[in-house]
Amino acid sequence: MRIAAFVVLVVFAIVPAAASPSTEEVFRTFDLFGSWSDDCTQPASPEHPRITVIVPSPGLVLETHDLGANYETNRYSVLSAERVSATRLTVNVIFQPGAANEERQKLEILVRNSTRRTIFNQPQGGAIRVKNGVAVAAGLKTPVLTKCE
Repeated sequence: MRIAAFVVLVVFAIVPAAASPSTEEVFRTFDLFGSWSDDCTQPASPEHPRITVIVPSPGLVLETHDLGANYETNRYSVLSAERVSATRLTVNVIFQPGAANEERQKLEILVRNSTRRTIFNQPQGGAIRVKNGVAVAAGLKTPVLTKCE
């Protein structure tokens, strides 16, 4: 009995724990790459934001939020992503990487029925901006986006 217990302990000590999926793998699991909007037939605008998610090089996931020609594009470099459930993931990002207003943020995204929606957003050390799918400052629900391509 002692030998069997010793063998089990040795096996667990030698076999490494399964690695967590990479950010890219988590995004692929949720089919997040591509363009998203609440109305893909309309040009990007504050009423119809266009979100695009790409992998320009292995391991680098970038997301842009286009609000139209009269607005600065919001850029996000995704640092990590973790599957929380079959329909939710948490994402840690750098908002506007390399810019003077760069900030780290934590997001939670709901993905189901070929749609995505931000349900939580909070900058590091700051106040919650989106809670339960509602933009706190405006009291408005975040848009439900569908894949454009």
